[in-house]
Amino acid sequence: MPTNTESESRKLLGRLRDTMAEDAAGQARLDKITHLTADSMGTEVCSIYLFRDNETLELCATQGLKAEAVHQTRMKLGEGLVGRVAATGKTINAADAPSARGFRYMPETGEEIYSSFLGVPIQRLGSKLGVLVVQSKQAREFTSDEVYALEVVAMVLAEMTELGAFVGEGAALKARHTQSLLFRGGTGQEGSAMGNAWLHEPRVVVTNPVADDPDTELQRLHDAVDQLRVSVDEMLAGAGGEGEHAQVLEAYRMFANSKGWMRRMEEDIARGLSAEAAVEKEQSTARARMAQVNDTYLRDRLHDLDDLSNRLLRILTGQGAQTGAELPDNPILIARNIGPGELLEYNRKLKGVVLEEGSVGSHAAIVARALAIPLVIHVDRITNEALNGDQILVDGDQGIVHLRPDDTVVSAFRDKMAMQAKAQERYSSIRDTDCVSADGVRVHLHMNAGLMADLPSLEGSGAEGVGLFRTELQFLVRNKMPKRTELVEIYAQVLDAAQGKRVIFRTLDIGSDKVLPYMKSLDEPNPALGWRAIRVALDRPGVMRMQLQALVRAANGRPLTIMFPFIAQYEEYARARDEVDKVLARERRLGHPVPERMEVGAMLETPSLAYASRRFFEEVEFLSIGGNDLKQFFFAADRENELVRRRYDTLNISFLSFIENIVDRCESTGTPLSFCGEDAGRPIEALVLAAIGLRSLSMRPASVGPVKSLLMRYSLKEVRDVIEESKMRGEQSVRQAVMEYLRDNS
Repeated sequence: MPTNTESESRKLLGRLRDTMAEDAAGQARLDKITHLTADSMGTEVCSIYLFRDNETLELCATQGLKAEAVHQTRMKLGEGLVGRVAATGKTINAADAPSARGFRYMPETGEEIYSSFLGVPIQRLGSKLGVLVVQSKQAREFTSDEVYALEVVAMVLAEMTELGAFVGEGAALKARHTQSLLFRGGTGQEGSAMGNAWLHEPRVVVTNPVADDPDTELQRLHDAVDQLRVSVDEMLAGAGGEGEHAQVLEAYRMFANSKGWMRRMEEDIARGLSAEAAVEKEQSTARARMAQVNDTYLRDRLHDLDDLSNRLLRILTGQGAQTGAELPDNPILIARNIGPGELLEYNRKLKGVVLEEGSVGSHAAIVARALAIPLVIHVDRITNEALNGDQILVDGDQGIVHLRPDDTVVSAFRDKMAMQAKAQERYSSIRDTDCVSADGVRVHLHMNAGLMADLPSLEGSGAEGVGLFRTELQFLVRNKMPKRTELVEIYAQVLDAAQGKRVIFRTLDIGSDKVLPYMKSLDEPNPALGWRAIRVALDRPGVMRMQLQALVRAANGRPLTIMFPFIAQYEEYARARDEVDKVLARERRLGHPVPERMEVGAMLETPSLAYASRRFFEEVEFLSIGGNDLKQFFFAADRENELVRRRYDTLNISFLSFIENIVDRCESTGTPLSFCGEDAGRPIEALVLAAIGLRSLSMRPASVGPVKSLLMRYSLKEVRDVIEESKMRGEQSVRQAVMEYLRDNS
C-alpha cells in the first residue's frame, strides 16, 4: 500500500467483506483475498498459511509464489520466518529476508527472487490460526502504516476463519470447532464424567468485522465505553473501597479510562473495522502478550484488560451471559475460572467442571469435592475451542479432557465408567460392614464435608462420621459476613443430618488461597506461610467468638467437636482453647444449654507441632494430621505449583518416618489421632498409613468404599513388614515394594 491512507484501508476491508459474502468455496475466497491484499499493499506476493495441526503450518493460498506449492509447502512451528511468526505471535519485518535469523528457503515456492518480507500472525483471542505474509523484490523495510494495515487484514481473516468462511478439503481448511481434541491438564478432583459442554461465559461472536461508516462505529464505541465506565464505578462503589475485589475494580477503572487503549481502537475503526472488531483486535493482542509474560503482576493486569474487553464486547453486541440457551443434559461446565458462589448456583446439575486456570486448593476445587464431581484444571484454550452442547469426556483421575471425541474414545470411556460403576456396586455391599483388616485391626473411616449437600453422602458412603467439616465455605460463598443466627441454623442442620454421628467442625480456615471477598486481603509474598487460619482468628478474635457461639448454640446440648486449623505451637492452641472456655461460660450465664460433651482438638499441619511439648499432647483432646499442608511444608514443595508438587511422594520413607513419630507420641500420651487429606482417600496410601499405626482416616465420600475394600483384604502386619524391609534396603519410597506385595497377594 504505497500511500496507506485510512480510506485505502477501508476500501480493502470492504472488498474482503464482499468476498466473504460471495457464494464461493473456501479456497476461492482465500485465493481472492491474496490477490486483493497484494494489489492493495503494492507487493508482488501475498500468502496465507494456516495450521493443519497444532505444530504444522500449510501454505493455503498465494499470489506471486508458485501455484503448485499451495497445500504442498508445510513447515513446523518455529521453522523459518513464517514458523517464527506463528510460534512467537509477533510480526517479522525484514528488508533482506534471506539474511534474517531463522530464514529457511523453500525451493518449491520460487520465493528466491523476493527480498523483503512482512509476516503477521493470524490469531484470535489467544488461538493461533496462521500467518499472513507479503513479499516484494525490492529490498525495503515496510512502514509502520503498512504493518498496521496488514495486522488489520489478519484480524479480519481470523474472524472470517472463526465464522467458517474458508472451509474446504484438507486438514488446513477443516471447519473449526468440529475436530476431536485432547487436552491435558491437572487433577483438581478425581472422577470421570461424560456429558455436554456448557460455557460459563458464552463466547461473543463478531459477525460484522468490517464497517462502512467509521463515524457511526466511533459513536457506538464511545457510548459503550461510557456505559462500561459507569458500571465499573458502580461496582467499585459497591465494593466499599477496600479489599482485593476493590483493587481489581480500580485496575478496571484505570483501563476503562486509558487513553492509549481508546486511541488504538479508534485507529482500528478509522481503518475500516467495526467497533466490536476493534475491541477484539486489542483483546487478541493482550492475550498474545499474556502468553509471553511470566511476571505475575503483569499477567494479572493483562487479565484485567481481557475481562474489561469481554464486558465491552457484551455491551456492543448485546450477547450477555443470558443467551436464552438451555442447560444441556449432563452438563459439564467450562470456564476460565469460577468463584465458589457461582459454582454453587448450578446446584447438583453439573456432572463435571473444566477450568483453564484454577488450582488444587482453589475455592472451585473445594466446592467440586463437596459436590463430588470431577474437576480438571489448567486446561489451556478450552474456552476458545468448546461450543455449548459439544460432547465432552472428563477424566479427573488423569487430568485429561476429550472434546468432541471419536467413537472409539467414547466406547473406551464408557467401558471405564461401567467398570467404575461395577466397583461402586461392590463397595455398596460392604457399606454397613466395619472396616477390619485381614489380621483383625479395626480402622475407622470418616468423610470430609463442607456443605449441606455433602451430608446425604454420610449414610450412602458408609462413613462412620464427618472427620472434617470445612466451615469456611459458608463464608466464602457470601458477599458479606454471615450473621450468627444464619450460622446457628446451618450448623444445627448439619448435626441433625448426621443423626448422632460425630461431626468435627474445623473453625474458619481463611487466608492463603481462601480469601473472603468482604475482608481486606494482604499482599503477602508467601501467603501459605503467612497470616492465615488460627493466626487470623487469634489476632482478630471477634469472628472466632461469633463462630464458637454459633456452634455451641447449634449443638443445643448435644455433643460438639471442634478443631482449630494450622496450629503451629502449643501457645496458639492454649489461647484458642481459652476462647472456647470463655464462650461456654458466657452461654451458661445467659442460660443457654451447653454441649453435654465437648471435644476440642487441633490440626497438625506444620512440622513444628509434631515436636511440641508433651504437655500439649496431654492437653489436646484429639489431633488430626492435615496431610495436604503438612506434606507441602515437609518437602518445601508448594502444592499449588505444578512444577514441584508431584515430585514428592507421600510414601517417601522420610515422610512416613515423620508420621510414625507423630503416631508414637500420640500413643504415649493416649491422644486420639486421625489423618485427613487427599492421601487418606487413595487406597494404597490409606493402606500404608493404617499399617504404620493410624486407625482413623478422613476422606471424600466417594473414596470410603475403595479404601475400605482394600483395607479389608490385606494384613496390616504384613504390609508393615514390607515397609520395614523397604527401609532396610535404603529405598526412597515404599510404593514399589507395596505394589509388588499387593500384586503377589491379589
